[in-house]
Amino acid sequence: MRGVPVDTRAREPAYVRLLASGELDERARIASRHLESCDLCGRHCRVNRKESARGAVCRTGERARVDAAFPHFGEEACLTGWAGSGTIFFSWCNLRCVYCQNWQLSWAGEGREVEPEELAGMMLSLQRVGCHNVNLVSPSHVVAQVLAALPIAACEGLRLPLVYNSGGYDSPEALALLDGVIDIYMPDMKYADPDLARRYSHVRDYVAVSRAAVREMHRQVGELVVDPDGIARRGLLVRHLVLPGGLSGTEEVLRFVAEELSPDTHVNLMGQYRPCFRAFEHETLARRPTAAELHEARDAASRLGLRRLDPASVR
Repeated sequence: MRGVPVDTRAREPAYVRLLASGELDERARIASRHLESCDLCGRHCRVNRKESARGAVCRTGERARVDAAFPHFGEEACLTGWAGSGTIFFSWCNLRCVYCQNWQLSWAGEGREVEPEELAGMMLSLQRVGCHNVNLVSPSHVVAQVLAALPIAACEGLRLPLVYNSGGYDSPEALALLDGVIDIYMPDMKYADPDLARRYSHVRDYVAVSRAAVREMHRQVGELVVDPDGIARRGLLVRHLVLPGGLSGTEEVLRFVAEELSPDTHVNLMGQYRPCFRAFEHETLARRPTAAELHEARDAASRLGLRRLDPASVR
């Protein structure tokens, strides 16, 4: 599938311009102040994370916790290319999805705390081994920590695009700080029904918050732009996981994307759901989607006129 061709402005990561003006350092300072009464994800916990993580759903204090950083070849082809997507897996999460495939990180917090300098070093190491981007996985609760590390890395020569790979539960305060910093937004859009979001991800207002967040992401970066080699350089890539029994509200989610964003939005319609972690506690989640359910999801995308389904989308 061909994407929107890259232009010369997309060859330089967005944050480089902010570094030169001093704005990147200022964003880091502002984000650090937000930690004192945290509103940097959709939870708006208002916990002083500089003092303690007590009361914060993300269980993360002033330092980010990282499980691993390495070239990843399991992402979308436009991110992995031939050299891999430079993923940094953050521990903990601002969601509590009962079927999370990475529950050891999101629920159990495997990993270790890192200082901004070490996080910056991880970004630079991924660049040195040839990765096409720095892919921040589950970053919604560590926006301030990423912004603290980024000026350090950029001053040392980081020039890879930044991918913001989130669960979609992102606050306007965080996205304002990331405007002009993030090159590629890759949010999940998990649900169309807020009651199901509450039941399966333990968050009351996921649908409204995620839709507002994705609108803002689209406003900031527009449609996904790829270079002549098919590698993403800038733009929005929406992920939607098809749950069994229509629980994720696929057609309604895709209608939002097609009608309120653009039919040219790059969408990965994912069919790899399998029951894990606590999914077996819920009869509705205790099976994979059927072939007919996956086929219906693909048909919905076609009916709604979405023109840029990722090649990895369900068949």
